[in-house]
Amino acid sequence: MYRIIYLSVFLITSTWGIAYAQQLAFPDAEGFGRFATGGRGGSIYHVTNLNDTGPGSFRDAVSQSDRTVVFDISGVIRIKEKIAAAPRITVAGQTAPGTGITVYGNGVSFSSHTIVRFIRFRGSIHMPKGACTVVADDLTDIIFDHVSIEWGRWDNLHVKNSSNITFQYCLIGEGIDPQRFGALFEHPVDITVHHSLWTGNQSRSPKAKAKIEYVNNVVYNWGKSAFIGGHSAKDHYQDLVGNYFIAGPSSTDDFLSMFTATDHVYHQDNYADLNKDGQVNGRLVTDADFIKQNATVVKEPSALLRSNVTVSRAQDAWKTVMLQAGSSLKRDAVDQRIIGYFKSLGKKGQIFKTEADAGGQPEVKPKRSKLKDTDGDGMSDRFENKNKLNPDDPKDASVISLTGYTNLENYLNSLVQ
Repeated sequence: MYRIIYLSVFLITSTWGIAYAQQLAFPDAEGFGRFATGGRGGSIYHVTNLNDTGPGSFRDAVSQSDRTVVFDISGVIRIKEKIAAAPRITVAGQTAPGTGITVYGNGVSFSSHTIVRFIRFRGSIHMPKGACTVVADDLTDIIFDHVSIEWGRWDNLHVKNSSNITFQYCLIGEGIDPQRFGALFEHPVDITVHHSLWTGNQSRSPKAKAKIEYVNNVVYNWGKSAFIGGHSAKDHYQDLVGNYFIAGPSSTDDFLSMFTATDHVYHQDNYADLNKDGQVNGRLVTDADFIKQNATVVKEPSALLRSNVTVSRAQDAWKTVMLQAGSSLKRDAVDQRIIGYFKSLGKKGQIFKTEADAGGQPEVKPKRSKLKDTDGDGMSDRFENKNKLNPDDPKDASVISLTGYTNLENYLNSLVQ
């Protein structure tokens, strides 16, 4: 097994022949979406309530570009209609107190140059039949970090005709009726999915009609099938490295399905544990597993060598996924239940038809932040004083520091070190 490690920045050359460093979205951003800029240098918007609409709401917060969204409150935001986010947004879910923020009841679509961290998005059986919980179509440069995406009616997640995308340390689970699917990737190019948990989905974890690197993920308790090939006349390229397929009570033995010769698969160090015995003791996935599915097995990866993802052994990665996947600064009751199924390592888990069957979205008592932010620039006074900034001057939030990040970004990054 090998490790692929790159420096956190690389040099690009302008038309004037001067070299500039390209900044990561945040220090541990990896994959093809790692250079997403989000709302860097723009305005700061405080989410102050859990309302569906209006001033201080999440919907209003993401309605305009060039914003960093911080949360002065935790709890459940119940939305009736789909939210369409503007481009160049940073959603800093790590700023919410308590158990964080859950956006529940319908879907959210995102646009280019976006950073989304430490937040939960959950659909509902009451949204339209073909709705997905999170949509990232027709965009470029976006990263989702420690995000929970659940209860989509068609798929939990949909990505179409997009490029430079990362999902890292995410939880994509419990798709509901009518399809109960994990994700459909329709022709994205250069998409990274690493250290994420796919669980409780009937199928499509994901369906990869894509040029994708799929690294150190866990698929747990799939139904009919787990990872699905592109299965079309168009060429697709799937690099699968260091993943673990762990069957649960709902699972068949079909952890791979629906590949054709147009699926060019590079694979290494993937394991399938199908015995549901409460231990991780799977077998190595071989060329024969993919050839049986009619895939074309290739000797060189198409995406991995152009990315910077640090690859771990599958035997180690599943433990990291269990610890970190989803909005895990402080998991809420739903994610705790889902991780509890995973911890049984084959003995517990279910595929639900509705979120009510899964126990529903629990009521959560809102909690307001106790951090003092005198100038409203998104940084606590304590942080500003410690770092010799001015807690009475909101302009210092957008100043670029020696790290290459704004002072505000340094603060946001410090919350999740």
